[in-house]
Amino acid sequence: MMNSMTTETTVAIAVPLEAELVERIRAVDPSVTVLYQPELLPPERFPADHSGDPDFTRTAEQEERYWDMLGKAQVIYGFPNESPAGLARIARGNPHLQWIHAMAAGAGGAVKASGLDPETLNKFKVTTSAGVHALPLAEFAALGILNGFKRTAELAQDQADKAWPELRIPTRLVNGSTLVIAGLGEIGLETARVARALGMKVSGTKRNVEPLEGIEEVAGNDGLPGLLSSADAVVNTLPGTPYTEKLFNREIFSAMKPGAVFVNVGRGTVVDEEALLEALDNGQVSYACLDVFAVEPLPQDSPLWNHPKVMVSPHTSALSAAENRLIAERFCSNLRTFLDGGDLPHLVDTVHFY
Repeated sequence: MMNSMTTETTVAIAVPLEAELVERIRAVDPSVTVLYQPELLPPERFPADHSGDPDFTRTAEQEERYWDMLGKAQVIYGFPNESPAGLARIARGNPHLQWIHAMAAGAGGAVKASGLDPETLNKFKVTTSAGVHALPLAEFAALGILNGFKRTAELAQDQADKAWPELRIPTRLVNGSTLVIAGLGEIGLETARVARALGMKVSGTKRNVEPLEGIEEVAGNDGLPGLLSSADAVVNTLPGTPYTEKLFNREIFSAMKPGAVFVNVGRGTVVDEEALLEALDNGQVSYACLDVFAVEPLPQDSPLWNHPKVMVSPHTSALSAAENRLIAERFCSNLRTFLDGGDLPHLVDTVHFY
């Protein structure tokens, strides 16, 4: 339920945030009271460090103040302690709660991990920061494609070995090549925009199949194998849901054009990592740039760490120095919508958890 029936709204800041961005939230409307106690929040170690310093602890008195502050709010900025357990505690303990805004673009997993029952989940809304991370993720996807086409892993190894090969192997042109994007949402469409700027032809998948400007062909997940047969590069942006789990399996990798470059900026559970390793070893995939994994942190014994055709990124590709500002701006826009009784965008689906 939106806040159209009340005259005052209390917003609590549950995660580290710069004071000037807190003031932007206060400035949305005179009816908004913002509760912000920075001494109760862990200091950021780097820009957009939503969890803050893991060594930070609150005294018993501070812990009581923290939860008391959150318990007074109809709206909360960030999951308490940036954890599913924090979400569960405040959802059960705050009868006024109407809306929580998550820092993540894909907060469905955390909502599911909270273990909250459907009745409790239906009492409030959870919105994500989807779209805020689209540009950095799209740039990272372009990095992965370029790395694969320009053989940067081999160049780095030659440099480490101080080797100057007698046979100079040509690289591949990105311009004129074909990209398939699994998941033409905001991240996928931004990736498509960047790819087209590099001269790529782009096709992809979408749950609701419809024509999209600048996209050669749009298909559902069942049409993915057909698209992959001509793909020089493949980017996954799909969220982790029961419907996408291990979507990229042996069958899908086998359907790819041999030598395709694969980039994953969606969720690690979408990829069968054993099948990916097989595809890398048999040449079906020439290079993989991976920011997400089925288990995170990536286990020390994973063969992905040392594979010569793999770049491992520790789930950091969405991060940028501008992230806090962009999320705060998105929240301010959403808060205006909330106050006006409108429909909040980017709601977490509490059935499928994406």
